[in-house]
Amino acid sequence: MENKIKKRLEEIIHPETKQSIVESGMVEKISIEQEKIHLTLRFKKARDPFAAKIKREVQQTVEELMPDHAVIVTLREGEATKPAQPEKPRTMTSGVAHVIAVASGKGGVGKSTVTANLALTLRDMGYRVGVLDADIYGPSQPKMFGVEGYMPEAEHDPETNFDAILPAEAMELKIMSIGFFIQPTDALMWRGTMASNALRQLIHQTKWGTLDFLLIDMPPGTGDIHLQLINELKLSGAVIVSTPQQVAVADVVRGVEMFRHPQVNVPVSGIVENMAWFTPEELPQNRYYLFGKGGARTYAEQNEIPFLGEIPIIQSVMEGAEQGTPAVLNDPRVGEYYRSICEKLVENVMKSC
Repeated sequence: MENKIKKRLEEIIHPETKQSIVESGMVEKISIEQEKIHLTLRFKKARDPFAAKIKREVQQTVEELMPDHAVIVTLREGEATKPAQPEKPRTMTSGVAHVIAVASGKGGVGKSTVTANLALTLRDMGYRVGVLDADIYGPSQPKMFGVEGYMPEAEHDPETNFDAILPAEAMELKIMSIGFFIQPTDALMWRGTMASNALRQLIHQTKWGTLDFLLIDMPPGTGDIHLQLINELKLSGAVIVSTPQQVAVADVVRGVEMFRHPQVNVPVSGIVENMAWFTPEELPQNRYYLFGKGGARTYAEQNEIPFLGEIPIIQSVMEGAEQGTPAVLNDPRVGEYYRSICEKLVENVMKSC
């Protein structure tokens, strides 16, 4: 019925434009309800001098075509309002292939140390790597890489037409952290919105360039920052760091369930068990399980989550973090553990893509 009406209305020509009112889009809406026909005509020009004439012609045409219906014609002026389209955030992340979140259910399990050593191991495997320190309340990557004194500069990027923040470059890695913008003694008493806005700026305005992997050092737990990150970036996977004891593993469960939630749906690429055991230098065959044995591994196996590997307590790991030279650079023993973990991580990430 609507097409039949439009066919007849094509015969009505606007005297000024010499176009059919249907062809020019003036017939905005036709609604047929029982014995009534509602038509809306939209005139681009305000107070169009031919509006009344065209309205009468439309009224008569439709009444002749549909004599059993009451015809109501409504006039509108100006362009139709188009629904507002959400503005896509301008971002410098288009050259990043894979984004990996390194998370932990609780603090104190060595997540930041693991992130730094993973980044350097991936670099040694031939990948281009960046690190984003998203631990807004306790940034530690500047110290891990010995770039605590770095002061970020801005550079206008003609491609996106906005000012990009230049990351620190150390050990062939690109590093960005909120720690570059504050004094070491500052107390970060930020509300959730302030922290989220700061993180959004670091994600989208940092000039990452072309990267194979961007590792995100997440804050511990499951909160606003995690959800913000998930909303801002398409994560390729998540690595969960834990220690062996049950109290730490209990928090791992919450982290895993957050990433597995249907509304989040981020693949858990694997679990790393840090501080798995301690071996004294003078007793290289002995292993002392200071924090329990295999709790994270057992949880991973029981829940069909990839287990990436164990990292023992080695003094060089602590010393490297303090001196700004992560242990994989100087200690072959540490390098072997991280190489095995990274090989599994890369395999799992590629499978889930």
